[in-house]
Amino acid sequence: MAFDIEMIKKAYGTMAERVDKARQLVGHPLTLSEKILYAHLWEGNPNQVFTRGKDYVDFAPDRVACQDATAQMALLQFMHAGKPKVAVPTTVHCDHLIQAKVDAKTDLARAKTQSNEVFDFLSSVSDKYGIGFWGPGAGIIHQVVLENYAFPGGMMIGTDSHTVNAGGLGMLAIGVGGADAVDVMSGMAWELKFPKLIGIKLTGKLSGWTAPKDVILKVAGILTVKGGTGAIVEYFGEGATAMSCTGKGTICNMGAEIGATTSTFGYDDSMRRYLKSTGRADVADAADAIAPYLTGDDEVYADPEKYFDQVIEINLSELEPHLNGPFTPDLATPISKMKEEAIKNDWPLQIQVGLIGSCTNSSYEDISRAASLAKQVSEKNLKTKAQFTITPGSEVVRYTIERDGFIDTFNKIGATVFANACGPCIGMWDREGAEKEERNTIVHSFNRNFSKRADGNPNTLAFVGSPELVTALAIAGDLSFNPLTDKLINEDGEEVMLDEPTGNELPPKGFDAEDPGYQAPSKDGSGVQVVVNPTSERLQLLAPFEPWDGKNITNAKLLIKAFGKCTTDHISMAGPWLRFRGHLDNISNNMLIGATNAYNQKTNSIKNQLTGQYDAVPAVQRAYKAAGVPSIVVGDHNYGEGSSREHAAMEPRFLGVKAVLVKSFARIHETNLKKQGMLALTFANESDYDKIQENDTINFTDLVDFAPGVPLNLEFKHDDGSVDVIIANHTYNEGQIGWFKAGSALNLIAAGN
Repeated sequence: MAFDIEMIKKAYGTMAERVDKARQLVGHPLTLSEKILYAHLWEGNPNQVFTRGKDYVDFAPDRVACQDATAQMALLQFMHAGKPKVAVPTTVHCDHLIQAKVDAKTDLARAKTQSNEVFDFLSSVSDKYGIGFWGPGAGIIHQVVLENYAFPGGMMIGTDSHTVNAGGLGMLAIGVGGADAVDVMSGMAWELKFPKLIGIKLTGKLSGWTAPKDVILKVAGILTVKGGTGAIVEYFGEGATAMSCTGKGTICNMGAEIGATTSTFGYDDSMRRYLKSTGRADVADAADAIAPYLTGDDEVYADPEKYFDQVIEINLSELEPHLNGPFTPDLATPISKMKEEAIKNDWPLQIQVGLIGSCTNSSYEDISRAASLAKQVSEKNLKTKAQFTITPGSEVVRYTIERDGFIDTFNKIGATVFANACGPCIGMWDREGAEKEERNTIVHSFNRNFSKRADGNPNTLAFVGSPELVTALAIAGDLSFNPLTDKLINEDGEEVMLDEPTGNELPPKGFDAEDPGYQAPSKDGSGVQVVVNPTSERLQLLAPFEPWDGKNITNAKLLIKAFGKCTTDHISMAGPWLRFRGHLDNISNNMLIGATNAYNQKTNSIKNQLTGQYDAVPAVQRAYKAAGVPSIVVGDHNYGEGSSREHAAMEPRFLGVKAVLVKSFARIHETNLKKQGMLALTFANESDYDKIQENDTINFTDLVDFAPGVPLNLEFKHDDGSVDVIIANHTYNEGQIGWFKAGSALNLIAAGN
């Protein structure tokens, strides 16, 4: 039986009435996204029509999911809220703090020793507040959620940007910062701007070397890393229904890479099969009873241009395998063009490592298809030319693929199986030789490939592809190899071709595991003690941020003018810094150290206006804080792209930065800044970015009149005495201005507001 089956049945019990009412209000057929949104309004039954991309709306999500790196800060904030128990079903998953280095057994044992303090903290807080706890080794949050908690038509928020993976089971699953999660865990409404809708019609059917991964790689090439911002992407069509549930999950997972609020698919037989295979026939039966409400109306899919803000059509029968990268997940190249592009751009052709798995591509289907290629190495007398690693998504998947012989197949080609954790995908990879910073090429089936993302080496060129394509390229060891057309030379000097990958959507013998790794919370956690050592380097209890003093911010200094791409990886790096995710003071020592200074094109080297000397960004900001000098950060387009990590907002807030002024924001990061009491502002005129000089002093002239829809005016005083007044737009509503005035959204919760 499924977890929280009564909650699911309750949600289904109100869905028909709410959707019917919404359809009546809007006066036209509904997309699946609209059905789920209107069925989860905080007020209950809908009584008004919301404008896409404009209206802020309060929602009531069904559940919350947190991974260990973000759960630390989220739960530290929740402890401030003064609640005895979480108000909605919530889970914590330990997957980020396990470094990949040797093999699964060795790496997991080391992580349990090194991060035992954090795991114990998360376990005890979960036990106390009624939170389901998945310990280290249980698996990656998104795979575990898909296997256990996701359900068609549900709404979930999670403290990880790839929470959207659950869209593969027909949910609206949305990545958020920890403060948003605390709102919902505390029994409060969750606010979101009503999204725009992008419809993607999939015709034809995948076959041969083409995989679900190639769909989202193609979409990323079309929409770019910011083309989905503020929108839900809804997939439909014969190609969608012909695809596996876990394949749908892969597509939704990488929707985070186009900036989408979330992505989803309508309920169909593939979801029904997956639910039954993972022991949730009761959910499938409940979904079957209201099936028409768990997909878009027929009229919508028949004439999508009338109901979506944008429509894209992809013929899966014509879709070619893609490789995306390097350094950005939207640089899409069909495999037939890769040789040409690689030579033109001087990308190293020799592949050093191929890596498959992660939350994006670790399903049984993915692994079985990759194993079918690995099996051909011995059958065709080949030798794998690159290193090869596998990261299973959960203990259930790992145990099942071991039982069915796939791990043995991988071992025979010299592969390394890492722990059921995020590992290299998030930079938790102790890659031998990475410190030499040699230029090299790797291929992986992960979701992100930003500079330094996997191994910390800025000269590692990472390309994203399907597990099948990555496996083939690892066997060949050559970026220019096209398995659809090219031959390999085997150990006998013979030319051979790899056969097309094959595999099973679901395990014929069913899923299994001796110990999935779940810890249920105590029914009464009031007696559970949560202890945080005041001298700990890993954990630190939070103090409330100071409220706004009601005055204009004056004599502020420019901390940094970030040049080009500035993701949350640039603002708050992961990798070795993950160990400090529960200690705000220590983690703040990585603030903006990856951002490029527009004035000298260097990272972590900015001018301290108090001394005239150049220093590390955190050091300069700590000097400003000690001197009582406010500061602002200036950035480019899509600032805060990537992970949901709210540390990227909390660190500047903690160190005294008052505002972030950019050309445009990624959705989650803008919300995180607002939640922490920061000013998140955008240039009314983007060219004003060029007017800002290194030694500028900044004055807000009308912050005392801060109001919804009214731009703010900022004076930038230059060294020569001249002044530029720059108009800054914002998207704050009355409630969000309240967060700013109170010092943070959490301060209002703690005060009972």
